Amino acid sequence: MASLKTSFRRGRGALSNVESRFDGWSREPDDDGLAAVLEAHGEPPQPKTIVVLEEAKSIITRNQSPDIPFDQSINVYRGCEHGCSYCFARPTHAYLGLSPGLDFETQLFAKPNAAELLRRELGRKSYVPSVIALGTNTDPYQPIEREHGLTRAILEVLEEFNHPVAITTKSSLVTRDADILARMAAKDLARVYISITTLDADIARRLEPRANTPAKRMEGVRRLAGQGIPTGVMVAPVIPALTDFDIERVLEAAAEAGAGSAGYVMLRLPLEVRDIFVEWLEQHYPGRRRHVMSLIEQIRDGKHNHSEFGQRMRGTGIFAELVGKRFEQACRRFGLNQQRRPLRADLFRVPPKPSAQQSLF
Repeated sequence: MASLKTSFRRGRGALSNVESRFDGWSREPDDDGLAAVLEAHGEPPQPKTIVVLEEAKSIITRNQSPDIPFDQSINVYRGCEHGCSYCFARPTHAYLGLSPGLDFETQLFAKPNAAELLRRELGRKSYVPSVIALGTNTDPYQPIEREHGLTRAILEVLEEFNHPVAITTKSSLVTRDADILARMAAKDLARVYISITTLDADIARRLEPRANTPAKRMEGVRRLAGQGIPTGVMVAPVIPALTDFDIERVLEAAAEAGAGSAGYVMLRLPLEVRDIFVEWLEQHYPGRRRHVMSLIEQIRDGKHNHSEFGQRMRGTGIFAELVGKRFEQACRRFGLNQQRRPLRADLFRVPPKPSAQQSLF
Protein backbone atom coordinates (compact mmCIF):
# COMPACT_ATOMS: atom_id res chain seq x y z
CA MET A 1 0.00 0.00 0.00
CA ALA A 2 2.75 2.42 0.92
CA SER A 3 4.55 1.98 -2.38
CA LEU A 4 1.29 2.50 -4.28
CA LYS A 5 0.73 5.84 -2.59
CA THR A 6 4.33 6.95 -3.06
CA SER A 7 4.26 6.16 -6.78
CA PHE A 8 0.93 7.88 -7.34
CA ARG A 9 2.02 11.07 -5.63
CA ARG A 10 5.49 11.48 -7.11
CA GLY A 11 5.91 14.90 -8.72
CA ARG A 12 2.54 16.17 -7.49
CA GLY A 13 1.66 18.42 -4.58
CA ALA A 14 -1.75 17.11 -3.54
CA LEU A 15 -1.87 13.53 -2.32
CA SER A 16 -5.48 12.82 -3.25
CA ASN A 17 -8.58 14.16 -4.93
CA VAL A 18 -10.19 15.67 -1.87
CA GLU A 19 -13.93 16.22 -2.20
CA SER A 20 -15.09 19.72 -2.97
CA ARG A 21 -17.70 21.51 -0.91
CA PHE A 22 -20.17 21.02 -3.76
CA ASP A 23 -19.91 17.23 -3.84
CA GLY A 24 -23.08 15.43 -2.74
CA TRP A 25 -21.16 12.26 -1.93
CA SER A 26 -17.74 11.28 -0.58
CA ARG A 27 -15.09 8.73 -1.51
CA GLU A 28 -13.22 6.42 0.86
CA PRO A 29 -10.09 4.52 -0.19
CA ASP A 30 -10.31 0.72 -0.25
CA ASP A 31 -6.91 -0.17 1.20
CA ASP A 32 -7.34 -3.92 0.69
CA GLY A 33 -8.50 -3.41 -2.88
CA LEU A 34 -5.59 -1.08 -3.73
CA ALA A 35 -3.13 -3.53 -2.22
CA ALA A 36 -4.59 -6.33 -4.37
CA VAL A 37 -4.31 -4.17 -7.51
CA LEU A 38 -0.68 -3.39 -6.70
CA GLU A 39 0.15 -7.05 -6.21
CA ALA A 40 -1.57 -8.10 -9.44
CA HIS A 41 -0.62 -5.27 -11.80
CA GLY A 42 2.26 -3.40 -10.22
CA GLU A 43 2.38 0.34 -9.70
CA PRO A 44 -0.27 2.43 -11.47
CA PRO A 45 0.78 5.02 -14.05
CA GLN A 46 1.52 8.54 -12.88
CA PRO A 47 -1.38 11.01 -13.28
CA LYS A 48 -0.83 12.88 -16.54
CA THR A 49 -1.50 16.53 -17.24
CA ILE A 50 -4.58 17.08 -19.38
CA VAL A 51 -5.18 20.48 -20.99
CA VAL A 52 -8.68 21.41 -22.16
CA LEU A 53 -9.10 24.36 -24.51
CA GLU A 54 -12.03 26.60 -23.64
CA GLU A 55 -13.36 29.63 -25.46
CA ALA A 56 -13.64 32.39 -22.88
CA LYS A 57 -16.38 35.03 -23.12
CA SER A 58 -14.37 37.75 -21.36
CA ILE A 59 -10.78 37.98 -20.18
CA ILE A 60 -10.36 40.89 -17.73
CA THR A 61 -11.42 40.19 -14.14
CA ARG A 62 -12.08 43.17 -11.90
CA ASN A 63 -11.94 43.38 -8.12
CA GLN A 64 -12.46 46.00 -5.43
CA SER A 65 -10.24 44.54 -2.72
CA PRO A 66 -8.52 47.30 -0.72
CA ASP A 67 -5.54 45.10 0.18
CA ILE A 68 -4.57 44.26 -3.41
CA PRO A 69 -2.66 46.93 -5.39
CA PHE A 70 -4.57 46.42 -8.64
CA ASP A 71 -8.18 46.28 -9.76
CA GLN A 72 -7.78 44.34 -13.00
CA SER A 73 -6.29 40.92 -13.66
CA ILE A 74 -6.04 38.28 -16.37
CA ASN A 75 -5.77 34.51 -15.97
CA VAL A 76 -5.25 32.67 -19.24
CA TYR A 77 -5.17 29.30 -17.47
CA ARG A 78 -7.33 27.57 -14.88
CA GLY A 79 -5.60 25.11 -12.60
CA CYS A 80 -1.83 25.08 -12.14
CA GLU A 81 0.69 22.31 -12.80
CA HIS A 82 3.18 23.65 -10.26
CA GLY A 83 1.24 21.65 -7.67
CA CYS A 84 1.78 23.88 -4.62
CA SER A 85 -0.16 22.20 -1.80
CA TYR A 86 -0.92 25.55 -0.17
CA CYS A 87 -2.34 27.30 -3.26
CA PHE A 88 -5.32 29.47 -2.29
CA ALA A 89 -6.73 29.12 -5.83
CA ARG A 90 -7.35 25.38 -5.54
CA PRO A 91 -11.02 25.75 -4.44
CA THR A 92 -11.86 27.40 -7.77
CA HIS A 93 -11.68 23.99 -9.43
CA ALA A 94 -14.71 22.95 -7.40
CA TYR A 95 -16.82 25.31 -9.52
CA LEU A 96 -15.90 23.16 -12.52
CA GLY A 97 -17.09 19.96 -10.84
CA LEU A 98 -13.48 18.91 -10.25
CA SER A 99 -11.42 18.30 -7.14
CA PRO A 100 -9.24 21.06 -5.68
CA GLY A 101 -6.73 18.26 -5.05
CA LEU A 102 -4.98 16.36 -7.84
CA ASP A 103 -7.48 17.58 -10.43
CA PHE A 104 -6.34 21.17 -9.87
CA GLU A 105 -2.80 20.34 -10.98
CA THR A 106 -3.54 17.68 -13.61
CA GLN A 107 -6.75 18.83 -15.34
CA LEU A 108 -5.98 22.28 -16.67
CA PHE A 109 -7.88 24.72 -18.85
CA ALA A 110 -6.38 27.13 -21.39
CA LYS A 111 -8.10 30.07 -23.09
CA PRO A 112 -6.74 30.23 -26.66
CA ASN A 113 -8.85 33.30 -27.53
CA ALA A 114 -7.47 35.33 -24.60
CA ALA A 115 -5.41 37.79 -26.69
CA GLU A 116 -8.25 38.34 -29.13
CA LEU A 117 -10.66 39.10 -26.29
CA LEU A 118 -8.16 41.44 -24.65
CA ARG A 119 -7.66 43.43 -27.84
CA ARG A 120 -11.42 43.79 -28.15
CA GLU A 121 -11.90 44.87 -24.52
CA LEU A 122 -9.06 47.40 -24.60
CA GLY A 123 -10.46 48.88 -27.80
CA ARG A 124 -13.82 49.78 -26.30
CA LYS A 125 -14.50 53.52 -25.93
CA SER A 126 -15.64 52.98 -22.34
CA TYR A 127 -12.41 51.29 -21.28
CA VAL A 128 -10.41 53.11 -18.58
CA PRO A 129 -6.78 51.92 -18.35
CA SER A 130 -5.22 50.79 -15.07
CA VAL A 131 -2.57 48.20 -14.23
CA ILE A 132 -3.47 44.66 -15.30
CA ALA A 133 -2.01 41.94 -13.10
CA LEU A 134 -0.98 38.54 -14.46
CA GLY A 135 -0.56 35.65 -12.04
CA THR A 136 -3.26 36.45 -9.50
CA ASN A 137 -5.04 33.09 -9.50
CA THR A 138 -2.82 30.63 -11.35
CA ASP A 139 0.70 31.02 -12.66
CA PRO A 140 0.90 32.63 -16.13
CA TYR A 141 4.23 30.87 -16.73
CA GLN A 142 3.37 27.36 -15.54
CA PRO A 143 4.88 24.57 -17.70
CA ILE A 144 2.06 24.47 -20.29
CA GLU A 145 2.85 28.08 -21.27
CA ARG A 146 5.87 26.75 -23.17
CA GLU A 147 3.52 25.05 -25.61
CA HIS A 148 0.54 27.40 -25.66
CA GLY A 149 2.24 30.81 -25.39
CA LEU A 150 -0.93 32.54 -24.20
CA THR A 151 0.85 34.80 -21.73
CA ARG A 152 3.25 36.05 -24.37
CA ALA A 153 0.30 36.76 -26.67
CA ILE A 154 -1.29 38.84 -23.89
CA LEU A 155 1.94 40.81 -23.45
CA GLU A 156 2.08 41.50 -27.18
CA VAL A 157 -1.38 43.05 -27.04
CA LEU A 158 -0.57 45.08 -23.92
CA GLU A 159 2.57 46.45 -25.57
CA GLU A 160 0.57 47.34 -28.67
CA PHE A 161 -1.78 49.45 -26.51
CA ASN A 162 0.94 50.87 -24.21
CA HIS A 163 -0.91 49.29 -21.29
CA PRO A 164 0.75 48.79 -17.86
CA VAL A 165 1.19 45.24 -16.56
CA ALA A 166 2.42 43.64 -13.33
CA ILE A 167 3.43 39.96 -13.32
CA THR A 168 3.81 37.49 -10.46
CA THR A 169 5.25 34.04 -11.18
CA LYS A 170 7.24 31.15 -9.74
CA SER A 171 8.83 30.41 -13.09
CA SER A 172 12.01 31.60 -14.75
CA LEU A 173 10.15 31.10 -18.05
CA VAL A 174 9.21 34.76 -17.68
CA THR A 175 12.72 35.58 -18.92
CA ARG A 176 11.66 34.25 -22.34
CA ASP A 177 9.58 37.41 -22.71
CA ALA A 178 12.29 39.78 -21.55
CA ASP A 179 12.36 41.40 -25.00
CA ILE A 180 8.78 42.64 -24.65
CA LEU A 181 9.10 43.42 -20.96
CA ALA A 182 12.28 45.45 -21.44
CA ARG A 183 10.64 47.63 -24.09
CA MET A 184 7.60 48.15 -21.87
CA ALA A 185 9.74 48.79 -18.78
CA ALA A 186 11.57 51.56 -20.64
CA LYS A 187 8.19 53.35 -20.70
CA ASP A 188 7.33 52.46 -17.07
CA LEU A 189 4.76 49.95 -18.28
CA ALA A 190 5.99 46.67 -16.76
CA ARG A 191 7.04 45.17 -13.44
CA VAL A 192 7.77 41.54 -12.49
CA TYR A 193 7.68 39.78 -9.14
CA ILE A 194 9.15 36.30 -8.83
CA SER A 195 7.79 34.28 -5.93
CA ILE A 196 10.47 32.52 -3.86
CA THR A 197 9.10 30.78 -0.78
CA THR A 198 12.45 29.46 0.46
CA LEU A 199 16.01 28.90 -0.72
CA ASP A 200 15.97 25.37 0.71
CA ALA A 201 15.87 23.20 -2.42
CA ASP A 202 14.58 20.14 -0.58
CA ILE A 203 11.63 21.96 0.99
CA ALA A 204 10.85 23.68 -2.32
CA ARG A 205 10.90 20.37 -4.22
CA ARG A 206 8.31 18.91 -1.86
CA LEU A 207 6.30 22.11 -1.50
CA GLU A 208 6.20 23.22 -5.15
CA PRO A 209 7.04 20.02 -7.05
CA ARG A 210 6.78 21.28 -10.63
CA ALA A 211 7.97 24.85 -10.14
CA ASN A 212 11.54 25.92 -10.91
CA THR A 213 14.13 25.45 -8.19
CA PRO A 214 14.78 28.48 -5.96
CA ALA A 215 18.21 28.91 -7.57
CA LYS A 216 16.70 29.03 -11.06
CA ARG A 217 14.07 31.54 -9.94
CA MET A 218 16.75 33.73 -8.39
CA GLU A 219 18.68 33.58 -11.64
CA GLY A 220 15.48 34.78 -13.30
CA VAL A 221 15.53 37.81 -11.00
CA ARG A 222 19.11 38.49 -12.02
CA ARG A 223 18.41 38.21 -15.74
CA LEU A 224 15.33 40.44 -15.69
CA ALA A 225 16.94 43.10 -13.50
CA GLY A 226 20.02 43.01 -15.72
CA GLN A 227 17.85 44.06 -18.67
CA GLY A 228 16.41 47.04 -16.86
CA ILE A 229 13.09 45.45 -15.94
CA PRO A 230 11.88 46.45 -12.45
CA THR A 231 12.00 43.13 -10.61
CA GLY A 232 11.03 42.14 -7.09
CA VAL A 233 10.55 39.02 -5.02
CA MET A 234 7.50 37.77 -3.20
CA VAL A 235 8.25 35.67 -0.14
CA ALA A 236 4.93 33.93 -0.45
CA PRO A 237 3.56 32.28 1.39
CA VAL A 238 5.43 32.49 4.67
CA ILE A 239 4.72 29.13 6.34
CA PRO A 240 5.21 29.20 10.11
CA ALA A 241 7.73 26.67 11.45
CA LEU A 242 8.58 25.53 7.93
CA THR A 243 9.80 28.42 5.72
CA ASP A 244 9.71 31.50 7.97
CA PHE A 245 13.34 30.88 8.98
CA ASP A 246 14.40 31.75 5.42
CA ILE A 247 12.90 35.24 5.04
CA GLU A 248 16.17 37.11 5.50
CA ARG A 249 18.16 34.74 3.26
CA VAL A 250 15.67 35.14 0.41
CA LEU A 251 15.72 38.92 0.70
CA GLU A 252 19.50 39.13 0.86
CA ALA A 253 19.95 36.89 -2.18
CA ALA A 254 17.27 38.82 -4.08
CA ALA A 255 18.96 42.15 -3.38
CA GLU A 256 22.29 40.73 -4.55
CA ALA A 257 20.58 39.54 -7.74
CA GLY A 258 19.34 43.04 -8.50
CA ALA A 259 15.81 43.04 -7.10
CA GLY A 260 14.58 46.45 -6.05
CA SER A 261 11.46 45.53 -4.13
CA ALA A 262 9.94 42.74 -2.08
CA GLY A 263 6.70 41.67 -0.49
CA TYR A 264 5.35 38.79 1.54
CA VAL A 265 2.08 36.99 2.27
CA MET A 266 1.30 34.85 5.29
CA LEU A 267 -0.08 31.39 4.62
CA ARG A 268 -3.85 31.06 4.67
CA LEU A 269 -5.83 27.90 4.11
CA PRO A 270 -9.28 28.61 2.69
CA LEU A 271 -11.92 25.92 2.23
CA GLU A 272 -10.53 22.63 0.82
CA VAL A 273 -6.93 23.90 0.91
CA ARG A 274 -6.78 23.21 4.64
CA ASP A 275 -7.25 19.43 4.22
CA ILE A 276 -4.91 19.27 1.22
CA PHE A 277 -2.15 21.08 3.12
CA VAL A 278 -2.59 19.02 6.29
CA GLU A 279 -2.42 15.82 4.25
CA TRP A 280 0.77 17.13 2.62
CA LEU A 281 2.28 17.94 6.03
CA GLU A 282 1.51 14.47 7.35
CA GLN A 283 3.26 12.92 4.35
CA HIS A 284 6.39 15.09 4.24
CA TYR A 285 6.84 16.65 7.70
CA PRO A 286 4.74 14.65 10.17
CA GLY A 287 6.83 15.79 13.12
CA ARG A 288 6.08 19.43 12.40
CA ARG A 289 2.37 19.15 11.67
CA ARG A 290 1.09 20.08 15.13
CA HIS A 291 3.48 23.02 15.50
CA VAL A 292 2.78 24.41 12.01
CA MET A 293 -0.98 24.20 12.41
CA SER A 294 -0.85 25.69 15.91
CA LEU A 295 1.02 28.76 14.64
CA ILE A 296 -1.38 29.14 11.71
CA GLU A 297 -4.26 29.19 14.19
CA GLN A 298 -2.43 31.83 16.22
CA ILE A 299 -2.12 34.18 13.26
CA ARG A 300 -5.68 33.48 12.08
CA ASP A 301 -7.58 34.06 15.36
CA GLY A 302 -7.98 30.36 16.03
CA LYS A 303 -8.96 29.57 12.43
CA HIS A 304 -6.99 28.55 9.35
CA ASN A 305 -8.01 31.41 7.10
CA HIS A 306 -8.88 35.10 7.22
CA SER A 307 -11.08 36.47 4.49
CA GLU A 308 -11.28 39.94 6.03
CA PHE A 309 -9.58 42.77 4.13
CA GLY A 310 -6.53 44.03 5.96
CA GLN A 311 -5.90 40.71 7.73
CA ARG A 312 -5.83 37.96 5.14
CA MET A 313 -2.42 38.87 3.70
CA ARG A 314 -0.57 39.46 6.97
CA GLY A 315 -2.45 37.73 9.80
CA THR A 316 -2.73 38.99 13.36
CA GLY A 317 -1.13 38.29 16.71
CA ILE A 318 2.41 38.18 18.08
CA PHE A 319 3.86 35.77 15.52
CA ALA A 320 2.43 37.76 12.59
CA GLU A 321 3.78 41.00 14.07
CA LEU A 322 7.22 39.43 14.52
CA VAL A 323 7.32 38.28 10.89
CA GLY A 324 6.29 41.75 9.76
CA LYS A 325 9.07 43.42 11.76
CA ARG A 326 11.67 40.94 10.56
CA PHE A 327 10.63 41.56 6.97
CA GLU A 328 10.75 45.35 7.30
CA GLN A 329 14.14 45.32 9.00
CA ALA A 330 15.60 42.95 6.41
CA CYS A 331 14.32 45.12 3.55
CA ARG A 332 15.97 48.17 5.09
CA ARG A 333 19.21 46.29 5.67
CA PHE A 334 19.41 45.04 2.10
CA GLY A 335 18.15 48.23 0.43
CA LEU A 336 14.84 46.88 -0.81
CA ASN A 337 11.65 48.93 -1.21
CA GLN A 338 13.59 52.18 -1.08
CA GLN A 339 11.83 53.63 -4.09
CA ARG A 340 9.47 52.32 -6.73
CA ARG A 341 8.36 54.19 -9.79
CA PRO A 342 4.64 53.80 -10.45
CA LEU A 343 3.50 52.15 -13.64
CA ARG A 344 2.04 54.62 -16.11
CA ALA A 345 -1.47 54.49 -17.52
CA ASP A 346 -1.32 57.86 -19.29
CA LEU A 347 0.50 56.41 -22.31
CA PHE A 348 -2.42 54.14 -23.18
CA ARG A 349 -3.61 54.41 -26.77
CA VAL A 350 -5.82 52.38 -29.05
CA PRO A 351 -3.75 51.56 -32.13
CA PRO A 352 -5.34 52.45 -35.47
CA LYS A 353 -6.94 49.62 -37.34
CA PRO A 354 -5.37 48.80 -40.71
CA SER A 355 -7.47 50.20 -43.52
CA ALA A 356 -8.41 48.44 -46.73
CA GLN A 357 -6.28 50.97 -48.64
CA GLN A 358 -3.21 50.15 -46.53
CA SER A 359 -3.70 46.45 -47.12
CA LEU A 360 -3.13 47.04 -50.87
CA PHE A 361 0.47 48.00 -50.11
